[in-house]
Amino acid sequence: MKNKYAIHIKGKGMKTYVFSVVIEPDEDRYYAEVPALPDCHSWGYTYEEALKNIKQAAELCLETMTEDGEPIPEEDSQTLRKAPITLGLVV
Repeated sequence: MKNKYAIHIKGKGMKTYVFSVVIEPDEDRYYAEVPALPDCHSWGYTYEEALKNIKQAAELCLETMTEDGEPIPEEDSQTLRKAPITLGLVV
């Protein structure tokens, strides 16, 4: 069962970024990803650990993209409205 969530990330320029997060259970762990951010994946032994780890991974992805001068993608608002909860992060 896939769980989709949205995370809020405030960039250094004080812009808030919102991304959907997908968390899926596997045998003895949970895998998490931010589909809009390339190579932004993580995991945890518990659902809560996977959620905490993907928040940290997303922060690092945005920091790296900003430092490299890459544009930060913005997700479609329809996708984000379907997320049952939102989480805030500050980069």
